[in-house]
Amino acid sequence: MSEARAWGFTDDRDAELGAARVPERVVAYIRAGAALLDLGVTPVAVYGSGHDGPVSDPAKAGGLDAAGVPYLGPGRVLDEALLRELRPDVIVDVTYDGKSPYALDEAVAERLGVPLVALSVGNELTLPAILDRFGELSASLRAGPAMTADLADLGEAEAVLRGAAGRTGLAVLALSGAGPDQVHLARPQAWPELARLAELGVRLLDPGPGPGANWLTADWGRVAELRPDLILFDNRFHAVPPYETPPGTRLTPWNPEAPPSPAAYARFFRDLAEALAA
Repeated sequence: MSEARAWGFTDDRDAELGAARVPERVVAYIRAGAALLDLGVTPVAVYGSGHDGPVSDPAKAGGLDAAGVPYLGPGRVLDEALLRELRPDVIVDVTYDGKSPYALDEAVAERLGVPLVALSVGNELTLPAILDRFGELSASLRAGPAMTADLADLGEAEAVLRGAAGRTGLAVLALSGAGPDQVHLARPQAWPELARLAELGVRLLDPGPGPGANWLTADWGRVAELRPDLILFDNRFHAVPPYETPPGTRLTPWNPEAPPSPAAYARFFRDLAEALAA
């Protein structure tokens, strides 16, 4: 019988994590878990964030529901007894500040004696770098190479999107609806995937000066002033559909928490290319 292989990984907080053997039972934040599933690692369960409710958000879940992966509810109110029963070998979360996990209190993992990996999804990394980090983690857990076929498909999707953006030149605005009187307008360079769209030639509108690092909060009149040809609207559970849009403006969904996997972003880029060309 072969000897168990030791495991080690340095996450994006520069925390050096290790175990006597490669973890097999992974519990993850839903966005991270959906990415790992795409990359060949099936979690035993996933949990949500403070924005999430008692059932999983399809926008974040990717293929998790179809794969039968249980959803445990928001991480901050997680039933620790249930989590302990799942006997996780590792917990995988994301981080926006490079210091702390986003959706789960690190003390929970400490009480369980389980390593907690936090990978950055903030704008200090480019989208390709974020995808690389999830690929590195999945490779360490699967003890196998990265999924080069998915990376090739992503490259093809980017080429399709670049072509569509170049042919149409449409003005695109990304936003998250907050009700009839309020909307959050995305600042393109604050979001790695939006910054990548700009690199691929998509003409993204900046909402202009004002408070907020990631969003400018305004009324729907500001949307009309910006005169977008196409609106990327936040399709997560906690966001609301667009209330008011300029006549003739096209709408297409955008998930600000898409699974950080090449397969997920290839789908998004192709969908956007189709929306631009429609």
